[in-house]
Amino acid sequence: EDELRLERFMNNKPPIFKGGYNPDGAQTWLEGIERIFGAMRCLDEHRFLLGGYVLHDEADHWWGNAKQRLGA
Repeated sequence: EDELRLERFMNNKPPIFKGGYNPDGAQTWLEGIERIFGAMRCLDEHRFLLGGYVLHDEADHWWGNAKQRLGA
């Protein structure tokens, strides 16, 4: 089920976010991701996992640290 969800998510060609100081880019990324989540009717727990999947480079490093602090 998780693999099918990831496949469906990736078939929607979600935007990738690499981090850095880019508030407009982050907002655009978030809006694109939320649009896909809405179309897929994703639960919050799935949004958490799928959203993290398309964070790369600096953003991925930050997300790994944030998850540790949150105990996720």
